[in-house]
Amino acid sequence: MSLAEKFIVLPFKKNRGNVVPGEMRQASSAAAAEKIATAMSARHLGVAAYSIQVDEESGDMTSPRLIIAFGETADLTVN
Repeated sequence: MSLAEKFIVLPFKKNRGNVVPGEMRQASSAAAAEKIATAMSARHLGVAAYSIQVDEESGDMTSPRLIIAFGETADLTVN
């Protein structure tokens, strides 16, 4: 298993009364993810930037670490 750190930005929206993630955007660095999230924050219910670990073989994403969040967001971790 080969893990790589990736940076993503997720806008959030309401769907049937719940806050759900929208289309994921990739960023090149933590600073870029923060800049994208800040720019998107005025247009969305909520926006969050994360650092995640991606298994390059399977594409599985794990260990989300919040970089910055604005507005209403949902928890990405599964209990």
